[in-house]
Amino acid sequence: MDILQRLARFLDRPLFPWKKLIIGVSVAQYLFESFLGFRQYRVLQRTKPPKVLEHEVSQEVFDKSQAYGRAKAKFSALNGLYGQIQNIAIYHFDLLPKLWSWTGDLLIRFAPARFTGEISHSIVFILTFMFIQQIFSLPSSIYQTFVLEEKFGFNKETPQLFVTDMIKSNLLALVMVPPILAGFLSIIKKTGGNFVYYLWMFAGALQVFTITIYPILILPLFNKLSPLEEGKLKTDVEELAKKLKFPLHELFVIDGSKRSSHSNAYFYGLPWKKHIVIYDTLIEKSEPEEVVSVLAHELGHWSLGHTTKLFGISQFHLFYVFALFSAFVDNKSLYADFGFTKQHPILVGFLLFMDVIGIVDNVVKLLMHILSRRFEFQADAFASKLGYSAGLCRSLIKLQIQNLSTMDADWMFATYHFSHPILSERLKALNWQPTEKVETKGSGKEEAVASNVATATGRDEL
Repeated sequence: MDILQRLARFLDRPLFPWKKLIIGVSVAQYLFESFLGFRQYRVLQRTKPPKVLEHEVSQEVFDKSQAYGRAKAKFSALNGLYGQIQNIAIYHFDLLPKLWSWTGDLLIRFAPARFTGEISHSIVFILTFMFIQQIFSLPSSIYQTFVLEEKFGFNKETPQLFVTDMIKSNLLALVMVPPILAGFLSIIKKTGGNFVYYLWMFAGALQVFTITIYPILILPLFNKLSPLEEGKLKTDVEELAKKLKFPLHELFVIDGSKRSSHSNAYFYGLPWKKHIVIYDTLIEKSEPEEVVSVLAHELGHWSLGHTTKLFGISQFHLFYVFALFSAFVDNKSLYADFGFTKQHPILVGFLLFMDVIGIVDNVVKLLMHILSRRFEFQADAFASKLGYSAGLCRSLIKLQIQNLSTMDADWMFATYHFSHPILSERLKALNWQPTEKVETKGSGKEEAVASNVATATGRDEL
């Protein structure tokens, strides 16, 4: 902690150009990611599929996949530029101190005196800030859902459902944000320089609490869970769980098809009592053996301890973030350079701090992606040893075709952005030997299906 105190004194220097630094870092990151996007766009202009997929993918499917990839790349580039302009405008025009002052005036005018302190002020500030951000992001969300995804046959969401989901999400934020933020700020205020340890324990407990209540209280607000019907799929999944000593308690099907053709499967619960949830779209578009192969891969993550390791890494990440924040929380030059000369709200300091360490977090993200890709190969090998190699390969290829997923990737783009290896790498590692073209289940339409599996620590794409 002495090192952090010395760092805090070093950084808290008058006239230090914090605003220029943060804007510069943000612009540099945007330019770097745009460069990577340009490299990937060139790959998306290729006219022939990778050699390993020539037997499996028709020219028509490949052309559709490339067109979908280019459409998403263009949208991402424009949306990124739009977000970059917003960030620069927020800082250049001192919108944060203006919003802080305006929300403070609202509290003074309409709230009882006991609700005008920093904690209440911070809650109103962040909720207002989130609402404004949602308004500005609404055009891109509407375009992505009802234009881009609709064009390629992915979207199943109606305008009414879109609005209903948005209202539910906002109501959920109104319920959850105030107590969480109040706890966050109260710990810092009451524990002084020792807040790092207490805040770390609070965040860890909050993660466990959220993971526990999500499928019980939050998920039912948006989707319906039904018991998986008796049959071969249920029998095979239960046998797999029993073989791996996975503490399976219940098997559910979720109505994901009411929003999208994309598919998910995930498990949740306490270490001794877990539940598996499979999206109806995954069952509809896959053979039972392929669904079980997907779950064999994902239960491999559990059996190999990947979920526990990733949870531990996330806790270490939280600790180092809070520890570094302790060197910034009282940095008067940071607040002053962004227009907060008289007041130094902790929440604002934390938001600015997260922008300051953006580069460090990008390095962490890169390392996590490298580790994640390694875990994916290990989970594939685990499923293969159980005898699911052929089924997993067919599932991977089928999902690639049905989802119009990118068939190839620039190595720099993939290293930075992808948490999973590309399909050709996974097929090679599994020693896939094509015998006949993999057929998709259903009507034959090129519908979008992407298999993701969420673990107790978050979602994990197949």
